[in-house]
Amino acid sequence: METIKRELDDYRVLMRSIPGSVLSLFIVSIIVMNLLANKEFFSVKYLALDCGFTMSWVSFLCMDMICKHFGPKAAVKVSVTALLVNLAVCVLFKLISLTPGMWAEYYTTGMIEVNDALNATVGGNWFVVFGSSTAMLVSAVCNAFLNSFVGEKTRNDNFRSFALRSYISTGVAQFVDNLVFALIVARTFFGWTMVQIFVCSLTGACVELLCEMLLGPVGYRVTRTWKRENVGKAYLQLHAKERIA
Repeated sequence: METIKRELDDYRVLMRSIPGSVLSLFIVSIIVMNLLANKEFFSVKYLALDCGFTMSWVSFLCMDMICKHFGPKAAVKVSVTALLVNLAVCVLFKLISLTPGMWAEYYTTGMIEVNDALNATVGGNWFVVFGSSTAMLVSAVCNAFLNSFVGEKTRNDNFRSFALRSYISTGVAQFVDNLVFALIVARTFFGWTMVQIFVCSLTGACVELLCEMLLGPVGYRVTRTWKRENVGKAYLQLHAKERIA
C-alpha cells in the first residue's frame, strides 16, 4: 500500500509539473492519429501508408521533449495516461455509433450507407483498438528508455544531442509501433505477408521520422525554455538522479 501511495503521489506531482499545452497536444495527437489511421494515404503491392502518420510524429516529439526534461519514467507514465484517455474515447465513440440518430452527412447525401459507414468508422473494431493500444505501449517504453540511453552517452545539452537522442529513439520506436500493430492486426486479420509487414513498418517509420525532424528544432527550443524557467521543479527534485538533461 505504501508503494502504491508513493506512486500515486509521484504521478500527481508529474501531472502538475508538465505544461498543460504539451500534455494536451500529446493526448489529442494520440486520439486523432487513431481516427486518421482509418484512411489510407496510398497503397501498392508491397507498400502502404495510412493517414495516421500525419499526427503520430507529434506524439513522439512530445514524448521526446518530456523524456529529455523529466526523464524516461515520466514519459512512460504520460504515455499510459494518454492510452487510457484514448481507450475511454474509443468506448464513447462506440456507444455513439450505436445510437439510432443520423450523421450530418446522411442528410447531405440521403444515403443510409454513408451513415452506416460513419458509424463503423467511428465505432471502430476491437482488434484495431487492441492492436493500436498494445503497439503504443510497447513503442512508448522503447522510445523513452532508448532516448534516455542515447542521452546518457552524449551528455551534452545542445541541439545536436537533442536531435541524436530524439531521432534515433523515434526512428526505432516508430518502426516497433508499426511492426507490433501490423503483426497483431494486419497479419492476423488482413492476411498480410511478412514482407508487406516489414516494408510498410519501415516506410511508415521513415516518413514519420522525417516529419519529426522538420519540427525537431521547435521541440528543442521548448525544452530549453523549460530548463531556463525551471519548469516542473517539484518533480525534478524528486527524480534528480534519474534525469538526463
